[in-house]
Amino acid sequence: MTRVRSVRLVATDLDGTLLRSDGVCSRRTRDALAAVERVGIQVVLVTARPPRWLDDLADVVGEHGFVLCCNGAFVYDVRSREVLDEHCMAAVDVGKIAVDLRNALPGIVFAVESTIGFGRERDYVDEYTTPADVSAAMLEELLDPLPGKVLARCGAVPALQFHRLVDHIVGDRAVVSYSGASGLAEITAAGVTKAAALGDWCAYQDIDSADVCAFGDMPNDLPMLRWAGRSFGVANAHPDVLEMVDEVCASNEHDGVAQALEALLAEIRQDTTDIATGTV
Repeated sequence: MTRVRSVRLVATDLDGTLLRSDGVCSRRTRDALAAVERVGIQVVLVTARPPRWLDDLADVVGEHGFVLCCNGAFVYDVRSREVLDEHCMAAVDVGKIAVDLRNALPGIVFAVESTIGFGRERDYVDEYTTPADVSAAMLEELLDPLPGKVLARCGAVPALQFHRLVDHIVGDRAVVSYSGASGLAEITAAGVTKAAALGDWCAYQDIDSADVCAFGDMPNDLPMLRWAGRSFGVANAHPDVLEMVDEVCASNEHDGVAQALEALLAEIRQDTTDIATGTV
């Protein structure tokens, strides 16, 4: 296991992990994040959320103010409200994938997340869509600017079966992720994952994966959790996450990330004491 005093960065998912089910970041969690940064450990939020769902979290992001979002497609500066880096899907790839999915799954509908926000086919409806959303008859009309993430739904197919079919049909042409929303397949460009985005972020600052602690709850977190030197799953996490992480902390409803970070800080203080007294 990574030595505690070598930890340089904490990466955490948001929904289902850092935030409670009502979307709130508790005071205890905010305090723990701030305490980690005070001892020189950077905090980075890595989420499936698009930029438009991050502006209310300006007081939760790390000191740098950036979030790795849309499952790694965008680097977003919450304070200036601008996308600083993007890894979007090529229009030709989106078109070919859409044709194949429509042929295999009649009734499938699509939406996109891009640097300018959300766009959807007119029949794409979920609990978040509104009449004011930009809409078009076909996905192909929503590709300017290019999407960081394509969303797909098909109400005629059971959620688990739908996701498996989409993953099979898309193959290695793109990355299909599941972040917890039932019946939703999230598609990003080939190679675009939370792990890739976090790896790029760390490489720029010469931070090794062994010096990273990561927290998550859903299958879209698995690449990041595998990449990090020390991985945590919250108790409410998907079974696939609980099976592979190094450690399980309390659930998001019980401030599991905060509890783990408090323990990490205690270990750091003990390490510091041991070094000062010559016991290590």
